Amino acid sequence: MVETDSVSFKTLIKAFQFSRVLNSNPQTKSISLLGTIQGKDAIVTLEKTHFQFDEVVDNPNSSTLSLHQCESEYSCMNSIETLKPIANNDIYFWGMSVMKQDLELNPTAKINLIWPATRVHIEKYDKQVFHIVRETPEVYKRIVQPYIDQMIDNGRLQWVHNILYNGAESDRVVFKYFDDEKPNDGFVVLPDMKWDGVNMDALYLVAIVNRDDIRSMRDLKPEHQSWLIELKNKIRTVVPSCFNYLVGADQLRLFIHYQPSYYHFHVHIVNIKHPGLGDGIAAGKAHLIEDVIEDLNYLGPDGFMRKTMTYVIGENHDLWKSGLEEVLQKQMQEDGIPEPPKITNDFEQEQ
Repeated sequence: MVETDSVSFKTLIKAFQFSRVLNSNPQTKSISLLGTIQGKDAIVTLEKTHFQFDEVVDNPNSSTLSLHQCESEYSCMNSIETLKPIANNDIYFWGMSVMKQDLELNPTAKINLIWPATRVHIEKYDKQVFHIVRETPEVYKRIVQPYIDQMIDNGRLQWVHNILYNGAESDRVVFKYFDDEKPNDGFVVLPDMKWDGVNMDALYLVAIVNRDDIRSMRDLKPEHQSWLIELKNKIRTVVPSCFNYLVGADQLRLFIHYQPSYYHFHVHIVNIKHPGLGDGIAAGKAHLIEDVIEDLNYLGPDGFMRKTMTYVIGENHDLWKSGLEEVLQKQMQEDGIPEPPKITNDFEQEQ
């Protein structure tokens, strides 16, 4: 493994050698690039930042606090330097502008770097075709569980262990709870890479639990219900206080991904104002923690192990290549859904 602690972020970004565009998303105003740094694969993601806010003021039309300072030279209006009209119709006008930028007060974009990037990272960020698949308990045992075992055995979770026990990213930790008498109740809350750490409307945190016997939703059983309720309530209590109550307990969307990006149980914590998360909060991916807790009342002693889980899977995912493609084809046949006809592109044939 390359030693990354001694290399500055700025140095790495300057050394990035572009190869190709992996993907772009007009909803999140982001683009992911593949390249190399020192001969090793690297992924750079750039995301346009939201408007910055400086000062707390009361919003007369809301029971919550909003952040804005209209007098700042970097406010959304005062920072307009150049304006190019596009069109107007009756009372409606629209155009493009260049706005004054400042690294602290009004940065242009947030930049994320993964280096060295593995094949799994590249396939995750690359453009791909997605499918809806039903994962039965039998499919989980036969295809998914061996894949999870492999992901854990190859050391992919060392970074999680470093956060929980070795003090990694300690300067970024928002809240940490640990009880020597109840070690399984411990968890740590820290910012997700998707958040710029400034704008509360885009707040995105993740709570990583200390216990390692729950790898995904599949491992949740009725016996875990009280633990989940306590975890949920603690998160809703401590997170607002950590941010001076600029976001309320009832303004936090708490959810769990299935399939998750890594197989150590964690809960996503997002401001409900934040819609720009791609498929991160979409049906077929995100499960509200309240719904998960409620479902455990009806699933029997085996919990989610006996439930058929329907979710979105991309063709670049190893699970698709490990058998889910064949599973989906069989399910379509059993459902009586015919295969789509092959569509010929007349233009290409004429060439």
